[in-house]
Amino acid sequence: LGSGVVVDDERGYVLTNNHVIDKADEITVTLQNGRELTAELVGADPETDIAVLKVKPDGVKLTALPLGDSNALRVGDFVVAVGNPFGLGQTVTSGIVSALGRTGLGIEGYEDFIQTDASINPGNSGGALVNLRGELVGINTAILAPSGGNIGIGFAIPSNMAQAVMQQLIEHGEVRRGMLGVSIQDLTPALAEAFGINAEEGVVIAQIAPDSPAAEAGLQVGDVIVAVDGQPVRHAAAIRNRIGLLRVGEQIKLTVLRNGKRMTVTATIREDTRQTNAAALTPRLAGAQFGEVQAPDDERGKRVAILQVQPGSPAASAGLRQGDIVLSVNRTPI
Repeated sequence: LGSGVVVDDERGYVLTNNHVIDKADEITVTLQNGRELTAELVGADPETDIAVLKVKPDGVKLTALPLGDSNALRVGDFVVAVGNPFGLGQTVTSGIVSALGRTGLGIEGYEDFIQTDASINPGNSGGALVNLRGELVGINTAILAPSGGNIGIGFAIPSNMAQAVMQQLIEHGEVRRGMLGVSIQDLTPALAEAFGINAEEGVVIAQIAPDSPAAEAGLQVGDVIVAVDGQPVRHAAAIRNRIGLLRVGEQIKLTVLRNGKRMTVTATIREDTRQTNAAALTPRLAGAQFGEVQAPDDERGKRVAILQVQPGSPAASAGLRQGDIVLSVNRTPI
């Protein structure tokens, strides 16, 4: 059992987590008054753990929760978590925003979590994180629970990320991610010294794919990205999240440092035609996305790499991981 949030009462759209409805044959939404409605899966995105359902009110009046701006949240803001912990429906807990922009937890493919100490437990997944104006600012998703219970460290997907994913799921039934064509890494003191960069925060471009949007925009290896669309960036995950939410054809403005000078570069996101859906090759590889990457400096040409692996998929169960380089298939070098 999990939770959900009605975000469009006229069309009956409900936001929840992908892991709440994953592998479900039938989905039922239970309202506050106990009325049960059959739900249709509009689309789901395992990478952000967002799913959109659609219910037919059948004479029942639904009430949508207004969407808030998660970018306006600040550490220390009061928030309320609503959900169905341990089957106890309509449970409300309160707390504060403990941290913002949590990444690197290994929970989802795209992470930009709101951390909160509002009590979140199993069954809260997919439920609302609400500010004191009654606006949806997050979708409760995960907890850090080494003892199995709540210890005051919960994570929610920001409403702005959830809304961007929801729009694509409603329109296409899936998220159609594009590519910029760069390999990036966090700027460390050692890298800053090696590149002669007078900056403490940013992301270094380590590699640029030929004929990619990044190459066409004039980005160069060694450029340090310090802002995306005017928003400062401190970690590579922030850029990956931003690009992962853009539609194919949208533009992105990157503020970069090059040879000590600040400049703005605009690139247009394109469809990633390098990726191959491994499920088309064999069901045992379902969940993996293959693509070409440039070989290391001491080699020539390109290599086949695993660009993405869906958690819990056959490919993941087989031990494949994002970033793996495929050297041979059935003992045949490739």
